[in-house]
Amino acid sequence: MDPITHSLAGIAVKQAFFNKKNIALTLAIIASILPDIDYITKIWGTDVLLRYHRGITHGFLALVLISLILAFIFKNKIGFIKAFFIAFVCYGLHILFDLSNQYGTKALSPLDWNSYGFEINFIIKPWVSLPLLISFIAGLINKKKASLIALLSLLLVTSVFVSRYFFQQEARALLKKNIDANIYKVYPLPNDFLTWSFLTKSSNEVAIGIVDIFSKRVVKVELFKLNFTDPMIELSRKNKVIENFLYFASFPYAEVIREDKRIIVIWRDLAYAYMAGNRFSAKVIYDLNGKVIDAGFRI
Repeated sequence: MDPITHSLAGIAVKQAFFNKKNIALTLAIIASILPDIDYITKIWGTDVLLRYHRGITHGFLALVLISLILAFIFKNKIGFIKAFFIAFVCYGLHILFDLSNQYGTKALSPLDWNSYGFEINFIIKPWVSLPLLISFIAGLINKKKASLIALLSLLLVTSVFVSRYFFQQEARALLKKNIDANIYKVYPLPNDFLTWSFLTKSSNEVAIGIVDIFSKRVVKVELFKLNFTDPMIELSRKNKVIENFLYFASFPYAEVIREDKRIIVIWRDLAYAYMAGNRFSAKVIYDLNGKVIDAGFRI
């Protein structure tokens, strides 16, 4: 989720429970955006960011430790217990919001480095951001009712999350009824509650398509055969960019393009195949002798 929405969520928590504590606003915003401090890893490349983003700073251990540190820093202003509560809730909301989308979050790190996610929300969620923004503005206009307004906005956002979960389960049930597979994944589309993207996998085959709850339709869009027999694919696995990509990707797929003077190996995460523009893909370009000319990642 974007930092503005994270900040607005923190502000809503402050307005709901500590409307008269102005210093709490600073603490709420800091705690709400602090998990994304791992964006600093982008200095070493987009592929490195993709590997380490939403890692240990988004884990339960960081939630507790950083909340304690922030509570100690702000204890003289608003008291240790109140400061810890604000930091814990705002930091925790950031993790929870990130868990709601497809990108995944290593919420159990450092004990477990696997990524988890409910996959019910797209990364950008205006229907979450707008209620929180309206709550913030309305609270400034009507300070007497700011707490009630903020609380109602948080309840509204919660209800949206819950409703999307039930829509997702309905889409999954419809998918299982229409396609026989071993693995079923249902992913959110931008600003759509009734239409979902899907991925199914059986043996060495992956299918992607659309599930429409309203019309009760399941449409396959593309089929991928996972037969990685080309030696250039195996060679590309040794490249650091591809190594980081494979650490992130849930359903990696590779293809080789041979040209007159170069060979291109393109890796895609089929979990994002429904997104236009080859998003979340990695590419290595070799000369005809197998020497790397260039390697990069598209997010």
